[in-house]
Amino acid sequence: MKKSASKKPNRIHPDPDHDERPAKAVSMSKVEMTELVFPNDANPLGNVMGGRVMHWIDICAAIAAGRHANTPVVTASVDKIDFHRPVRVGGVLVLYSSVNYAGRTSMEIGVKVYNEDRATGNRSHVASAYLTFVSLDPDTHTPRTVPRLISESAEEKRRCQDAVRRRDARIKASQA
Repeated sequence: MKKSASKKPNRIHPDPDHDERPAKAVSMSKVEMTELVFPNDANPLGNVMGGRVMHWIDICAAIAAGRHANTPVVTASVDKIDFHRPVRVGGVLVLYSSVNYAGRTSMEIGVKVYNEDRATGNRSHVASAYLTFVSLDPDTHTPRTVPRLISESAEEKRRCQDAVRRRDARIKASQA
């Protein structure tokens, strides 16, 4: 008698029909953060330093990840940061972040940074980034399961699909 092969659960993309974790909507993790560029944030050209923008991106993303996980979180990786235009001292930066994808213990957070013109209120895209955070148990500091992610809008669903592709590519690259 031949035994039937049991299907192993996919740890990368769990079956949503059999995932008993609680779920949270993307909207519950959204963050809007505003920063004013001061002289101590600038390089010798009078533009905000890329490292300072990266610091603000990390903070904005950590808040979104923490809202989703309801635990302490740590930055595991930064996939890519693209800088599109400089921002002068005195500029107002507005950062937006939210969870794009939630795995078992990790989450991908997308961050967009805009420069807000004080006179008109118009915003121009300055930078974008994708970061991976891991949820930690507050007592043991070991990875802790995060809630499933509910993507409600077509844009949120697209961002989640894109995040899954990026995650698959990271895993494939790490195994090469």
